[in-house]
Amino acid sequence: MQIQQVDAFTDRAFAGNPAGVVLLEEPAPEAWMQFMAAEMNLAETAFASPEADGYRLRWFTPITEVDLCGHATLATAHVLYESGREAPGGPVRFHTASGVLTAEVDGAQIALDFPEEAPEPSPAPTEVSAILGQTPVWTGRNRMDLLADLGEEQTVVNLSPDLAAVAALPYRAVIVTAPARREGADFVSRVFAPGVGIPEDPVTGSAHCCLGPYWAQRLGRDRLTGFQASSRGGTVGVEMRGDRVRLTGSAVTVFHAELSAKAVPGGA
Repeated sequence: MQIQQVDAFTDRAFAGNPAGVVLLEEPAPEAWMQFMAAEMNLAETAFASPEADGYRLRWFTPITEVDLCGHATLATAHVLYESGREAPGGPVRFHTASGVLTAEVDGAQIALDFPEEAPEPSPAPTEVSAILGQTPVWTGRNRMDLLADLGEEQTVVNLSPDLAAVAALPYRAVIVTAPARREGADFVSRVFAPGVGIPEDPVTGSAHCCLGPYWAQRLGRDRLTGFQASSRGGTVGVEMRGDRVRLTGSAVTVFHAELSAKAVPGGA
């Protein structure tokens, strides 16, 4: 059994968001998948096992399973195409906790079909400004995350939130965003999710299911480019399609390794 590490939403190694990918012949025990994710200690490790019309796909942080993950889905599709398990001619179907997701080759990139997770305007808890060290110009939330528009790109780039306090908030993650001032992007963002074991996520596909509809409404366009301004950085293409979001990006395999007999499920 192999595990691969793939940098997603980037076209070069050591940038974007690293994900572990394990292609299984059959579903694995949940406890083993969690142990593997903790061992990898990446934002997400993905596990894909064949189903009749695609794959069962699950995502684990070092401490918990999550319902939706973009970069590890992109990484999994990249491994399936690169290994020859899937041909680039048609979409790959993933059965997940967030319904059926698909991936397909789009030129030199991979496109993902994800659900829209639009934020509803919602006053943030009174302590959010103190936690962020900034007062948002707008806040909203969806079923998973809090979105805070900070108004200025440099404010997002320079942000240093109280991560322990962020972890205590009732959200999977806090997404901060602002209009982009850099060339080639419409908006910038950063994502903090210490409560699920990810102090700062380098590039977050699922966050763009929230950012996409927000900025599409603000900017009056359905096609946008987001730049996630973490220390690694990464670019996500976003296209609104009704209640779905098409996310596009590149991926690069960094390494693949063989698990020892003692590390596979049921190993001695």
